[in-house]
Amino acid sequence: MSEDTVLDVRHLKTSFFSKKTELPVVDDVSFSVKKGETLAIVGESGSGKSMTSLSIMRLVPSPNGKIVGGEVFFNGKDLVQQNDKTMYKVRGNDISMIFQEPMTSLNPVYTIGEQIREQLIYHQKISKREAHQIGIEMLQTVGFSRANDIMKDYPHRLSGGMRQRVMIAMALSNNPKLLIADEPTTALDVTVQAQILDLMRKLSKEYDSAIILITHDLGVVAELAERVVVMYGGQVVEEASIEDIFDDPLHPYTEGLLNSIPKIEGTQERLDSIPGTVPTPDNLPVGCNFVTRCPYAMEICKQEEPTLIDKDSSRKVRCYLHEEGVKNHGQQHRSS
Repeated sequence: MSEDTVLDVRHLKTSFFSKKTELPVVDDVSFSVKKGETLAIVGESGSGKSMTSLSIMRLVPSPNGKIVGGEVFFNGKDLVQQNDKTMYKVRGNDISMIFQEPMTSLNPVYTIGEQIREQLIYHQKISKREAHQIGIEMLQTVGFSRANDIMKDYPHRLSGGMRQRVMIAMALSNNPKLLIADEPTTALDVTVQAQILDLMRKLSKEYDSAIILITHDLGVVAELAERVVVMYGGQVVEEASIEDIFDDPLHPYTEGLLNSIPKIEGTQERLDSIPGTVPTPDNLPVGCNFVTRCPYAMEICKQEEPTLIDKDSSRKVRCYLHEEGVKNHGQQHRSS
């Protein structure tokens, strides 16, 4: 692991257990994030994006959920092997997370100030007065002009965009090395969404924090990310730079996601869509997880699961269309 690598996820596997059945929700996922880099993890709902982030944070719902394999290296330590006491210190301090719906993350019976002060005092061992002042400064940083009043407010008195900015202020108040943002703009209108993205971009530069952006919105990805990991059925199916993903997608699923984006130019009457839905962990097909929805599926796709291969030093793809031996047959099938 290089010195500028903040997080290195290696062959991570997470499953849920029902009676005697094991249901894989994160299946052999590997990627890394460098200092100051923004990595996007994209895919439809049910692709395994959020469960990957919860696995990194060691927040997999128990007792049914469990990390069953792999390593998550952060600061030279494998988080999978750390005890709960160590993870309490890591969460909110070294690694912070912004959840999809801030109303479920903020306690409705405590003021914003009480919640900001509590985590600052726990992680930084400072006085209540110092924590209060840092809280005001962080709220000002995320754009609140009347930060002192916001400290006294309860979450329900704030709009969705304001609550999301509070969550960002809390997440960044301990100057984390890694920020995980799980669908941070989904519930927000377009104007507020743009403000939140601008804010995250600005704060990432100021604090030099690495960001993992989890989203299904490729417009958000284009705005913020430098590198993209595409997930489907709990697996990584493609990894590339933002330019390569948009200019030359390799996996049929990535191609389908891009084709479903509305286009300004042309006379597009209706949006393209990927037929079917993401399979549930208990109903994964034999062979490739995407085989039942893929327009280029070959016989081998229905029989054997493809592996994630390196196309070059910066690109990976999990598809038989790009494996030697079946590539020519696949390309002919694709062109037809």
